[in-house]
Amino acid sequence: MRILRDPASMQRQAMKWLRAGTRIGFVPTMGYLHEGHISLVHEARRRVGASGVVVLSIYVNPTQFGPREDFTKYPRDFRRDCRLCREAGVDVVFTPSDDSMYPGREAGDYSTYVVEEQLTQGMEGVSRPTHFRGVTTIVAKLFHCVLPEVAVFGAKDWQQAAVVSRMTRDLNFPVRIVVAETRREPDGLAMSSRNRYLDPDQRRQATVLSEMIALARAEVARAKRPIPAGKLRERLAGLAFSRPAARVDYIEFFHPETLRPLEKVGPGTHLALAVFVGATRLIDNGSL
Repeated sequence: MRILRDPASMQRQAMKWLRAGTRIGFVPTMGYLHEGHISLVHEARRRVGASGVVVLSIYVNPTQFGPREDFTKYPRDFRRDCRLCREAGVDVVFTPSDDSMYPGREAGDYSTYVVEEQLTQGMEGVSRPTHFRGVTTIVAKLFHCVLPEVAVFGAKDWQQAAVVSRMTRDLNFPVRIVVAETRREPDGLAMSSRNRYLDPDQRRQATVLSEMIALARAEVARAKRPIPAGKLRERLAGLAFSRPAARVDYIEFFHPETLRPLEKVGPGTHLALAVFVGATRLIDNGSL
């Protein structure tokens, strides 16, 4: 396994692979890898085959964090990440620096961003107003460096995957976006690098997110007609309120492709949650 740190070096290597007819699969991450990330690596390998290459990027992107968010605290363990990548069969770990990805930004001399204007209007786009501008910008830049045929994202970040898919379509990137299933802990909590912030009591209470999804599915399955979104939102908020450490940021019901909010909830509606457990903000989603 190789480690590349310079965007130009990564791009030169990718161009060599393309000239040789080698397929490139890509998994973008912010590091502190867990089994969910490794499942994305395996999916990328399945897509490009044994003769293809899999690139995993590790980059904690500053432009997708707000001023009061956890950029400086975000967990990092590069040595451990590399060990997991080797074991998973990653061919190249691409880990650029801030200066190489955003030249001149510290001096106020960086001014080009990629902005998606429809799918970013709700949910994370409201709670974290500058988040998606950072996501689309860094993903576009990584695509230019890695030149992948296929890129794999996790379904836990449903809105992010939809935004990246729309950007890829609208800007004619020759990249196939694959959205892989959310990986969960045995108790149902979606795997996330931020789970490490939780103390033991908060960790027990954090299962409320998956329990809220289960409750919504049960209510939809039991109902004989579509349920008013406000009514079901109150039921889920009540479940969250029963956990002392939990505080709801949003509960949204929407169309899974357009992300448009829905007033009536029925089979096929998608649910997204953002809940603070203590000081840690967790997200999850599921189809009802």
